[in-house]
Amino acid sequence: MRALVSNDDGIHSPGIEALERAAKAAGFETYVVAPDREQSATSHALTLHRPLRVVKTAERSWVVDGTPTDCVNLAICSVLRDVRPDFVFSGINQGPNLGDDVTYSGTVAAAFEGTLQGIPSIAFSLDYRRDQADTPPDFTHAEAMAEEVIRLALSRPMGADILWNVNIPAGRPAGIRATRMGRRRYGESVVEKIDPRGRPYYWIGGAHIDTHEDGSDLTTVAGGHVSVTPLHLDLTAYRALEDLADRLSGSHANGAS
Repeated sequence: MRALVSNDDGIHSPGIEALERAAKAAGFETYVVAPDREQSATSHALTLHRPLRVVKTAERSWVVDGTPTDCVNLAICSVLRDVRPDFVFSGINQGPNLGDDVTYSGTVAAAFEGTLQGIPSIAFSLDYRRDQADTPPDFTHAEAMAEEVIRLALSRPMGADILWNVNIPAGRPAGIRATRMGRRRYGESVVEKIDPRGRPYYWIGGAHIDTHEDGSDLTTVAGGHVSVTPLHLDLTAYRALEDLADRLSGSHANGAS
């Protein structure tokens, strides 16, 4: 079994080292293709307007001057085309990817890209707050939980077009739970300042507002459990589709007189 390991924190992140060890402990031959620098919040961006550089750094390790999506795409379609991976593992991210964070996350996007390429994929994140920078993240328990989740994925097929988004609480987790996406939104988080030349500049960031509900990833991780949320690529809102089709059936847009 071969695993492609990537992330959005960059090739030098301790999280990707922990994830590679977890994959090896679960029986995988690992191949690392990761960004040359942090690419957090790049979502599913693909670089199309400049060439990408790939540098081999070890026997089965490459660094890319692009996004996590670039890394996975290049790995599967070019770098590893003769040794196609059986799984894609992304992370372990230094910070959570809970609720609506999945739409911004480069970590989750790497797993999305693997799934788009037809490969079972899992994204891993550790609930570490960057405002605790004076205390470096401890991936000890996260590494053990990543191995356990990987073994769980091997127990039976994950299903087509499905990826797992895994969030691990800080410290020793109380267990693993299947969860759904919670709701996390960001409030008024744009800071406006003036540079030395008198021109305004803007910094996006700030606090988030969580909605806690039973069974959500947000509530589960806050309670000390690992959350495993299955996500799928089809974003169609089927109930809304039925409503739209009903509206169109009686409208002029459908050729009605």
